[in-house]
Amino acid sequence: MAIALSKSRNLMLCASSLTLMATLFTAQQAAAHGYMNSPPSRAYACQQGLNIDCGAAQYEPQTVGEAPKGFPEFGPADGKIASGGHASFAALDAQSANRWHLTEIKDHTIDFSWFYTAAHKSTRWQYFITKGGWNPNLPISRDSFELTPFCQVEGGGGVPIDGAAGGTGPAKDKHTCSIPTDRSGHHIILGVWTVDDTAASFYDVVDVNITAQSADPDGWKNVGSISQTQALQPGDSVKARAFTGSSESAEYSFGVTIEKPEEGQPANWSYKLAETVNAANKPLVRAGVRNENGDIEPIKGANTLYVKAESGVTRYEMQTVMVPDPGAYLHLHDVAPEYVLVKGKGTVGFTVMTNKNVTLEATVFNATHKQVGYTKQTVSATTSPVSIAVTSAPGEHSLKLIATSQDGRENFQDLKSINLTGEGGAQEYDFVFPEGIAGYKAGTLVLQPKNDKVYECQPFPNSGYCIQYNPNANGFEPGVGASWNMAWTEK
Repeated sequence: MAIALSKSRNLMLCASSLTLMATLFTAQQAAAHGYMNSPPSRAYACQQGLNIDCGAAQYEPQTVGEAPKGFPEFGPADGKIASGGHASFAALDAQSANRWHLTEIKDHTIDFSWFYTAAHKSTRWQYFITKGGWNPNLPISRDSFELTPFCQVEGGGGVPIDGAAGGTGPAKDKHTCSIPTDRSGHHIILGVWTVDDTAASFYDVVDVNITAQSADPDGWKNVGSISQTQALQPGDSVKARAFTGSSESAEYSFGVTIEKPEEGQPANWSYKLAETVNAANKPLVRAGVRNENGDIEPIKGANTLYVKAESGVTRYEMQTVMVPDPGAYLHLHDVAPEYVLVKGKGTVGFTVMTNKNVTLEATVFNATHKQVGYTKQTVSATTSPVSIAVTSAPGEHSLKLIATSQDGRENFQDLKSINLTGEGGAQEYDFVFPEGIAGYKAGTLVLQPKNDKVYECQPFPNSGYCIQYNPNANGFEPGVGASWNMAWTEK
């Protein structure tokens, strides 16, 4: 690094270099993907339910942090290191002293492990740590870190899994490193995996609480976490259930009831429960996060549950009991007394009015309770249209609706009688799938009993897929398998 340059010129050169590298990176579209799973990266902790309000990152921890290689000169911009500069993962760039779950590090010697969803030849892995005295309430920047890695492992251009490049699997080797002995308390570790055959590196931040000492501090053992999984409402309750082996310990179990709306915020009820644990005058149990002095104190965020061996407690499990929302409603409107079939096919349409965000399932059954139409969709807190494609014969039918609120608090059910009129469609077919499967060929018509629809085997060469089926490998099963439309055409 050219340290003789003025600060302003250096920043301008860095910004230009970052722009150039980002352009090159976008052009190459790196295909490698992976994430640190032990200790868990911020994104992987989202997927595990340890972090909340993560946006798309909880579904794609393997993509988070993909950015140009060459840190610290290149790579993601300051303030966007956790997301890799990707707008889809911007939620990860939020930074405060209590925003993210902290993994407790009890030993200065640590093993880092990665999981690869598309392993590529690797140049190296580097691990950086925040400076002593860093401010956890400021956005993460290069100034947050010691810019000399405390650990570096060379990849030598090899594939990091037991398998070929592009494969999926855990790393075949762990990286054993030593955290600087002068670091304790809340820190961030930045792991950088540099891919050998693209312009990319993967930048994973890990939120840690370093309590490493020569022995377990004061005999306390981490046996659980008060995870901030969701917002609660007044009347809801949450309980930390203590277990000694297979039995629950009433003495060391603790619970709280949400009394005010602000208490229902995840960080607040976690804090309230941790305070309740510590106020119970149970000297063998404590909840919170270790501070710089090693004391365990509650925070408004994710809190850890500690016990001493004499308690006999081996683990904690969280239990949440939610009360129904008395103001919640869902109504069906515009359900017609009859719907007309044309050659046995038609559409049953209606509207749903609700004040909750729900996942809705609507099913039409014939008089013998056989499913003849189905749909599943997400409905926002408003009035929304719903339509169901049906295949049946004229006659009495029933419309069954089940809707579950997205917070899991409410379940709505309704059943309506409807009449299908018009003309039935006599379905012609050669076999009921999978009967006679060995004889399927181009033009064969089969009835799929799972949806009561008829499918025609496609012409050669796709007809060869029509006979490829077993219950454990049903990719080409008509109307059901993941690739059914490569073999079949719906009639």
